[in-house]
Amino acid sequence: MSIYSDWMDKAFTKEGHGVEEIWNDYLPREQKIYEYIIGEKVTEIKGTVKELAERFDMPNDYIVAFVDGINEVIETPYEMDTLTEDSLIELNIGFEKLYKKMIEYKAEHLYTLPQWNDVFTPERQKELYIEQRDSRTIVKGEKIGRNDPCPCGSGKKYKKCCGA
Repeated sequence: MSIYSDWMDKAFTKEGHGVEEIWNDYLPREQKIYEYIIGEKVTEIKGTVKELAERFDMPNDYIVAFVDGINEVIETPYEMDTLTEDSLIELNIGFEKLYKKMIEYKAEHLYTLPQWNDVFTPERQKELYIEQRDSRTIVKGEKIGRNDPCPCGSGKKYKKCCGA
């Protein structure tokens, strides 16, 4: 069984609910890593799973969970089930993408960290928030009526052309 599988079994019930005790322990530790990354403007973290676990004073499975959380933000995502304690982790972090991903995940405890004020102005934070929020909004086009001209440009009514 992989470290990631161990984490998933420990952090979630069979029904898919989070195990509160585990998350109450994990989330403050994860936040400390983000406070360090954002506060120190760290754009690269490198080391094996075991080395990073020691560096951030966390169990190996917590580091793998952290990598899983930031995986969509890094250039080359990791195949989570393949990670072992000797796997080399190289995280190249883009702050704008990270900030937007935190907004997408509704991780208010992370995107409202005061350390962001040293990375982005409050105005830029608001712009990024709005960009991310609006990027998930679906705008439906105008509906074509059956008797309207076909949008393909044939000159026929929609019902006799593409709507047939």
